Amino acid sequence: MEDLFSKQGEIERLREEIRRHNYNYYVLDRPTISDAEFDALFDRLLKLEAENPELITPDSPTQRVGAEPSKEFQQVRHNLPMLSLSKATAEGEFFAFNTRVRDALSVALDQIKYTCEPKLDGLAIEVVYENGSLVQASTRGDGVVGEDVTANVRTIGSIPLRLRRELSRVEVRGEVIFPKAKFERMNSERALRGEEPFANPRNAAAGSLRQLDSKITASRPLDAMFYGLGQIEGAVAPRTHWEELDFIAELGLKRVFHAKRCDGAVEVREYFNEIAALRDGLDFEIDGVVVKVDDIEKQGILGEIARSPRWAVAWKFPAQEKITKLLDVLWNVGRTATVTPVAVLEPVELSGATVRRASLHNEDQIARLGIKIGDTVIVRRAGDVIPEVVEPVVELRSGAEKEITPPENCPVCGALLVKEEGDAFRRCPNISCPAIIAETIEHWASRSAMDIDGLGPKQIEQFLSAGLIADVADLYKLTKDQLVKLDRFAEKSAENLLRAIAESKRRPLWRFIHALGIRHVGEVVARTLAENLSSIEALQSAQPEELTAIEGIGPEITASVVNFFSNEQNRALLAKLKSAGIEPQGPEVVNAPKFLQDLTFVITGTLSRPREEIKAMLTAAGAKVTGTVSAKTDYLIAGESTGSKLDDAQKLGIAILDETALEALIETKKASR
Repeated sequence: MEDLFSKQGEIERLREEIRRHNYNYYVLDRPTISDAEFDALFDRLLKLEAENPELITPDSPTQRVGAEPSKEFQQVRHNLPMLSLSKATAEGEFFAFNTRVRDALSVALDQIKYTCEPKLDGLAIEVVYENGSLVQASTRGDGVVGEDVTANVRTIGSIPLRLRRELSRVEVRGEVIFPKAKFERMNSERALRGEEPFANPRNAAAGSLRQLDSKITASRPLDAMFYGLGQIEGAVAPRTHWEELDFIAELGLKRVFHAKRCDGAVEVREYFNEIAALRDGLDFEIDGVVVKVDDIEKQGILGEIARSPRWAVAWKFPAQEKITKLLDVLWNVGRTATVTPVAVLEPVELSGATVRRASLHNEDQIARLGIKIGDTVIVRRAGDVIPEVVEPVVELRSGAEKEITPPENCPVCGALLVKEEGDAFRRCPNISCPAIIAETIEHWASRSAMDIDGLGPKQIEQFLSAGLIADVADLYKLTKDQLVKLDRFAEKSAENLLRAIAESKRRPLWRFIHALGIRHVGEVVARTLAENLSSIEALQSAQPEELTAIEGIGPEITASVVNFFSNEQNRALLAKLKSAGIEPQGPEVVNAPKFLQDLTFVITGTLSRPREEIKAMLTAAGAKVTGTVSAKTDYLIAGESTGSKLDDAQKLGIAILDETALEALIETKKASR
């Protein structure tokens, strides 16, 4: 027994020494012993624990190895929501934020103290410690519910398994990131093994953390930095955000780097410019600066809206631009039969990713910009996400450039394309076009439509290639014998897919309407139609005046619905679906959720969808859409070629959304109901 106590004492001393060296190495970046000396300490601890397994504890430094693969991630509800940040994409938008804060707090110019920090471009997480030990880690998810990634987070060296201070409970928020140098090295190794390289460090971090097999996560050189707190038990809560950062460092976690306190908006602007100048030299991807009101009591006064705090903003860097060559233009056929141009580029590194393709939007945009094949072009990532061609560098033309000619025939099936007056796109009229069929079936099976689990693009391609299906109705004729003959289909996976297909037969009516892929009828419009019409037969026979009488359904949507159901091939498909046993359930959609209740929107500029469709979506969800910006406006939805409404909104400090931000707001509002 005395020998056991002696070994337990040595084990504890080794653990404490290893934790100290880990802290020096990962958090302070100041190792005090050589790798060989550290390995000797670690090997000694491993040996003692192997000889005395009853003394192993979950927070021992040896317990960072990956666990057995998980079948799925469990959900975790955050005690306090992990809020998303509203964005400022220009200096004027940041100063408008400052004005809103100043007015709400009734303080004079530049009397607000902010804490600023680089906006890390990684995957947001929350780690929870109880009595000093790591007990749970989860992703941000939708802000309310995330995924349990505890086993994976335990493998990250910079996240301690035990804190330097022992509290009853503390929740810490931060970001898992992938250092750029290690990312490049890992991609080189993947290329040598013939594996697909990761697109950028953020995707690599997110993909590594969301591995069901934590041993894969353990093999990736992930890092983490922390910048916020959730609930705290066992200590006095900090009074300022700056104190929060100090508190995080005291716990032994790596706090976000280069943070700074600023007195007023002018100092924040200076800080923004400083960080922008440092950006390329940092070993971590950042895409802006996070600005937070420092005083936590004042944060409480300001509150939040739409799950975004009024006391913080993410001031984003301008979209990065690079110059490259336009090698060719491909024309893609989408689910709604639209034929869109895609630029084929000479590969260029942009915002941490190798860009080979970029959006050209539509042929009107090509004509407006005067772009030609062979041009030297400026490319940027819109919102640091979607690559797009900005304009050609005309002065670099050699004379060998070629005009971009839109196709007359569908590039997939050869059908003569149709372009209606006022439409920005050519469309393939052939509903049997393979490209349209594949995307139509993928949409039918998607989560917001018929929600058929396990039916993705690869399976659909298999079924089409094998001649097992020609449309969505054929899915309901598939048999187990047919599936098990295909690659990647074992008996169990075939049974699971067939069960999911069978379960989709009785989805709510709104899902069925959305799944049909009627032009201008998205999820919210489908809910509105289902709420007002009792069955698919009622919708099919509805007269135009009956449809336009429904609030939120205008002439354009009405015409699209009527045209869809008057098409003989579509009516034949509906009959085929009915004979397959599809029975949409009307009663489940009564009282569609009004998750945008009491919010007022104004729409301006050219958007990817008709304004009427977006207006219908908003009004169906309870929002009010007006034509004039005023102090009562909550959000301005801005597309391209905006006018005075954008200026008015900026002057009034009204939140400005692009279509991506609008979708994010809608998802957040849905989740908060």
